[in-house]
Amino acid sequence: MPSASARGMRSETAKAPPRLHVAAASLGYDKHLISEDLSVSIPDESFTVIVGPNACGKSTLLRGLSRLLKPSAGRVILDGADIGSYKAKEVARRLGLLPQTSLAPDGITVADLVARGRYPYQGFIRQWTEDDEQAVARAMDQTAVTDLSGRLVDELSGGQRQRVWVAMALAQHTSIMLLDEPTTFLDITHQIELMELFTDLHHVGHTLVAVLHDLNHAARYGTHLIAMKDGAIVAEGTPDQVVTAELVEEVFGLRCLVVPDPVAGTPQVVPLGRERSDKHTQESH
Repeated sequence: MPSASARGMRSETAKAPPRLHVAAASLGYDKHLISEDLSVSIPDESFTVIVGPNACGKSTLLRGLSRLLKPSAGRVILDGADIGSYKAKEVARRLGLLPQTSLAPDGITVADLVARGRYPYQGFIRQWTEDDEQAVARAMDQTAVTDLSGRLVDELSGGQRQRVWVAMALAQHTSIMLLDEPTTFLDITHQIELMELFTDLHHVGHTLVAVLHDLNHAARYGTHLIAMKDGAIVAEGTPDQVVTAELVEEVFGLRCLVVPDPVAGTPQVVPLGRERSDKHTQESH
């Protein structure tokens, strides 16, 4: 059960309904239920980050938000309607998804992969247009991959590939982007570059929803945090409201100190080792 302090962190209800929210949804795989009676709203034009321990339901929630996973009960609402009521291409025009693992077809170039982001706008009558060309060029420019346009995707570094996949999502020209562990397997430099890119996208009006493992990245770059444990939402709010030593221990089972980030001023988690944790406990008494 959420603690009283955690329950008190819930954000106030917005005056206008958010574009994307979950209403009393049950999410899981086959007969294995992950989350039951889950309700949460994604603030418009926020950089929302979902955090929590492994297997707590973070990616499951994101898959529900993207329509990859259909709730067994309840609904996911997108722009005032059940997300299941839209055709696939209509959903793809409204939100983009960067999945946890992305595999490019063999022999495809960067430009060709990014151009696949325009698929939701193609049809029997409407073929490739100047608008499509401009959308692809703009997406590659925003992600700094224009110089790589003729390169094969499988020849790129991990950081470069991630930028290409983000460019493809941007080419969809959606205002909502869902990102499932986008920094996994990247070195620290590429992690920061990618998080800075997402911040830039947020600043120009995109609503971002990301699943992240790194609490310090979540606190520095996110504007709204959702903390999960055992398939339930334990707390949500600003980084200052959510990232506290008490909540980190409650959710992750980790003894820590939370101090101001010396650069950003946001909460920074400093784990306590076993000996340091015992010493800190004695000193606090």
